[in-house]
Amino acid sequence: MERKLFCEISPFTYRLSVEKGIMMRHLRDLFGKTRFARKRTEESQPVTVYSHKSLIRRRLGNVDMQLQENKASNLALAVKRIDGVIIRPGETFSLWKMVGRTTKRKGYKEGLVIAKGEPSKGIGGGMCQLSNLIHWMVLHSDLTISEHHHHDGLDLFPDFGRQIPFGTGTSISYNYLDYRFTNNTDITYQLRLWVNGEYLCGELRAADHQPHTFHIHAENEFFSRENGVVYRNGQVFRDVIEPNSGSVLESQLIRTNHARVMYECPPDMIILEG
Repeated sequence: MERKLFCEISPFTYRLSVEKGIMMRHLRDLFGKTRFARKRTEESQPVTVYSHKSLIRRRLGNVDMQLQENKASNLALAVKRIDGVIIRPGETFSLWKMVGRTTKRKGYKEGLVIAKGEPSKGIGGGMCQLSNLIHWMVLHSDLTISEHHHHDGLDLFPDFGRQIPFGTGTSISYNYLDYRFTNNTDITYQLRLWVNGEYLCGELRAADHQPHTFHIHAENEFFSRENGVVYRNGQVFRDVIEPNSGSVLESQLIRTNHARVMYECPPDMIILEG
């Protein structure tokens, strides 16, 4: 029989492993050389680089809609900790450095989380939607993504009003799975975030115009059945565009998807065999 990892022995050892991971991240940040973005201001930078909004209450398979209501409350708390943050040249944005630990004492409620590749629930659930929104905006900028985790290899829910390509999401868990980006440009950037009741809204702003614009798109998308298992396949590209002419200077492959489908496939889904 395969020997269990320490974190797999019991819920207690799993919790110990999580706390160890959190402590080690704190120590690395404490003794590291990273300059984290901290300053926030109500005054917006003059240039809108990219804006986006995402529906908060989405129907995800058989997930309890109360978890979506709680997520709305959690997101409203979290965005107040980030809105207005300035990311100056040489600084790194860390989602968890800004939001902090999401606890019941701070007012966070039980929401949807992904644990061991499956939908579950936990205090502060729903933060992935916040990191997803930020990541999508950052992809349209010259900022450098320095830490990014996927719900790797899994297609957890059927599409519901999908607006962005599959595979551009993020996976976060306080604080050892973070979402971070670094400003390696000479332009100052800023995040503006808010909720309006129905949507989570965001703007990536800057002190000046970027030299390029960007377009993210999916290609070669299909479902396949391999040894009785259905997979979602496709590629995600980022086009670098010269803004005056609109010509594509470079097309960057940023993600190749081969994700196991974790939900019941609808009868009208086209699945390629083999």
